[in-house]
Amino acid sequence: MDLEYSELLLDELRELAISAASEAAVLAAQGRREGVVVAGTKSSATDVVTEMDRRVEALLVDRILTARPDDGMLGEEGASHVGSSGVRWVLDPIDGTVNYLYGIPSWAVSVAAEIDGVGVVGVVAAPALGETFVAVRGRGARKHDQWGVHELRVNDPVELAASLVATGYGYTQERRTSQARVTSALLPQVADLRRLGACSLDLCFVAEGRFDAYYERGVHLWDYAAAGLVVTEAGGRFGGLGDAGPAEGLVIGAGPHLYEQLSHVLRENRADSDG
Repeated sequence: MDLEYSELLLDELRELAISAASEAAVLAAQGRREGVVVAGTKSSATDVVTEMDRRVEALLVDRILTARPDDGMLGEEGASHVGSSGVRWVLDPIDGTVNYLYGIPSWAVSVAAEIDGVGVVGVVAAPALGETFVAVRGRGARKHDQWGVHELRVNDPVELAASLVATGYGYTQERRTSQARVTSALLPQVADLRRLGACSLDLCFVAEGRFDAYYERGVHLWDYAAAGLVVTEAGGRFGGLGDAGPAEGLVIGAGPHLYEQLSHVLRENRADSDG
């Protein structure tokens, strides 16, 4: 693939991601106003799926595959399609479903595009906040809101003791017990902790400088595929412990200086395990 074609492809993927995520966000917001129906649960009784999760994912899949039928697809609610183009889309129709269910505005539609396994486009649309975060590999990260388009930059350097850190908790008793232990060890070493309940938005807030860092165990690719790119394109670092990449074991997003300090504390307290 030559450079000119690559740039044209990135433009196409970006515009499609924004269009699909925006339409899906409108559908989800309308569904929230009309009332939410719980369709089932996943890992535990508190890990809910709504009918709107499924409807939004179906809309995203339809819009994307109509425009690019040869692309692959991976969605939280079961969308799975092996493509032939080298492009795969990673979808989280409603990240922060419990917030969505309760009417808390911290939820988002997350759409990411990969080329040959590398994330190149990420869009996180948060309609209840009136904000959409967009990143393209090599082109930076921006937030779109009613006041315009804003370049994003992580806070760096930040010392651990002065940091505002976001995190999240799993749905099973065993995992929450382990995560509570890590929180107890970390809290005295930072300025404060926050828990909003949506991985994608937590990471976008790191990119914007609303948070200094975010970490969580047990999130999945669809939770962070788009927002992880937003962090790195905003000058941050996103991955796992040490040189490990992001995985279900643990993900971390922060400015490069704080990333090392936070990783050290999390490693000492075995934050990537339930032991």
